[in-house]
Amino acid sequence: MIIRDYLFMTLLIVLAVFIWARDLTWVSSLEDTLPVILSLPLFIWLSRPWKFRKPPDYPSFGILMLCSTGFMIGVLVNITFILALSWTGILWSWLSTRLDRESAMTIRRLLILPILAFPWLALDGEPIGWWFRLSSAWVTSHIFSLMGFDVLHEGTRIIVQGLPVGIGEPCSGINVLQSMLIAGCALAYIYLGEKPAYWLNLVLLILIAWIANTARIIIVCIAALTLSPEFALGIFHSFGGWFVLFMMLCLTWVIFSFQRRILQEVPLKP
Repeated sequence: MIIRDYLFMTLLIVLAVFIWARDLTWVSSLEDTLPVILSLPLFIWLSRPWKFRKPPDYPSFGILMLCSTGFMIGVLVNITFILALSWTGILWSWLSTRLDRESAMTIRRLLILPILAFPWLALDGEPIGWWFRLSSAWVTSHIFSLMGFDVLHEGTRIIVQGLPVGIGEPCSGINVLQSMLIAGCALAYIYLGEKPAYWLNLVLLILIAWIANTARIIIVCIAALTLSPEFALGIFHSFGGWFVLFMMLCLTWVIFSFQRRILQEVPLKP
């Protein structure tokens, strides 16, 4: 490594700490915070080993200026997602000129992890959380109606057999969605990293996260109806975040392993 590498690393560390520390409301439960903190170490681990190019090229001045401008805009408008994109752009502008072609290709496939290493979903994702709540309430009400229960659906609130169930912000799944995406992206790369299907499965992760969170809401409602509302909203609800993460990991593992097995069985064209 040369002096320029250490300067870039120092700059990236300072900017990352700034993004993490500027608003600490995202630091809540362990299942929400820990995956975000581990996203960058996971990125480094999956992309290793880094093979540096000799002699090194110089980063594009235009890309650096664009990323720097984007970072300042993100600070001014207070949007963490823009800051995460700008930080990742600076990271890529450095690594793409320092690593050999094979290492750079691996890095490019994993750039989603540095973007997810910052809590933009928790800080900026209220519209996404509202959509998750509304759609989950609609699906939950229809499932219980098909099961023969008396159901009334009003927006994000449903009444099942006279039991009111309000799907508030803690049930939106937005607090654990980023954790799900980080874990899912790592699994997608491990199983499908060298396949074109890898990119399509990154989009599929959002659907899997929604399914897992909706299933959690349905299970909580069943617990409230069969046992008691106090039990469902107590310790059972507190462990809901861990349950969603576990459910998504199991679902993604099944889907990705199945896809890899199918892709390996498809004969290559001469």
